Amino acid sequence: MKKRLLTVAVGSIVALSMAGCGGEQPKPKPQEPDFRCKQENVLAPKWTCTPFVDGAIAALGTAPKSKAGYGFQYREALAQGRSNLAQQIQTLVKDKVEQFTRSTGVGDSEVVDKVSTQVSKQVAKVTLKGSKPVDSWQAPSGTLYLLVAVPEKSVNESAKKAVKSSFKNDEALWQQFQSKQALEGLEKEFPTE
Repeated sequence: MKKRLLTVAVGSIVALSMAGCGGEQPKPKPQEPDFRCKQENVLAPKWTCTPFVDGAIAALGTAPKSKAGYGFQYREALAQGRSNLAQQIQTLVKDKVEQFTRSTGVGDSEVVDKVSTQVSKQVAKVTLKGSKPVDSWQAPSGTLYLLVAVPEKSVNESAKKAVKSSFKNDEALWQQFQSKQALEGLEKEFPTE
C-alpha cells in the first residue's frame, strides 16, 4: 500500500512538472490606458480635469480641507478659480485685441502691446464681477474642487467697450480704427449675439 501510494505521488509530480514545461505561458493582455478624469486616484467629474461650461469661459479653483471650516475653504477655492479665470480672460482678450489691431494695419507694436494689456486687465476686472460658481466636488481627502465661469458674451461686450474707449483716448490711433474694416473686425473678434 505504501509502495503504491509512493508510485502514485511520484507519477503525479512527474506529470505536473511535464505539464508546466510543455506549453507557452499565456501573455498578459496589454492594459488599455484609462483616460477618465481622476483626482487623488479616484474617478472625478470631468470638469475637474478640463474645466468647461458651454457658452462661458470656465476655470477651476481648489482648496484643501481647512480647520477654519467649509466656508473658508469655499471662499479660498472661489478666489483661486476667479484668479485662474482672470488670467484666462486677459490672455484671450490680449490675443483678440492683437489680432484685431494687426488686421487694421496698425504698425507700432509698442502701442498695440500697451493697448491690449490695458484692455485685457480692464475686461478681466469688469467681467469677474459676473463670475459665479457653477459646480463643486469634494475629493476623499476633503479638497474642494470648484468650477467657476463667466458668460462669454459678457466678456466680449466688456472687451468691445474697453477697446473702443481705449482707442478713443489716443486720437491718432482712434482715427486708424474708424474705418469700416476695423469695426467689422471688432464685431468678428468679439461676437455678442
